[in-house]
Amino acid sequence: MNPLRWSFRAQCLTGFLVCAGLLAFAIFMQIRMGLEPCPLCIYQRIAFAAVGVLFLLGALHGPASRGGRAFYGVLVFLAAAVGMGIAGRHVYVQLLPKDLGSSCGPPLSFLAETMGPFEVFRTVLTGTGDCGNIDWTFLGLSMPMWSLVWFVLLGLGALYAGFRARKTRLF
Repeated sequence: MNPLRWSFRAQCLTGFLVCAGLLAFAIFMQIRMGLEPCPLCIYQRIAFAAVGVLFLLGALHGPASRGGRAFYGVLVFLAAAVGMGIAGRHVYVQLLPKDLGSSCGPPLSFLAETMGPFEVFRTVLTGTGDCGNIDWTFLGLSMPMWSLVWFVLLGLGALYAGFRARKTRLF
């Protein structure tokens, strides 16, 4: 039962289930624990959803060719890399001293009503409201730090699944 030897479909399905579990945990923490997500948290959720959907597409398609598997591996890695960038920015904002202004600014709903989509994206990523607050930790890591770890693991897992050599059957 070594997951590194599972089929491409099984590995992609596992990646999808991990993303779904992480999103479910984030929603649980919001609803049951009262932790309101900041704009950078919302973008990380969107990135996890994108990674999960791409994993699911890879699992459903299950390409037999090496190029098809590599295509899905790279595609998922790129989505995870976007998530790594967002989570990395969030970690940076959290680690800034409070006197340097580590906040996110106005709520995302206000930004969406007053700006265009690219301006909203740029404004949120400059990280200026509650993004600097650390409301939850596990094993000494905050939620954005855990998100960064998971994006790295999922991205590397996708590359492994897409590029690992498979045994070919003669008959």
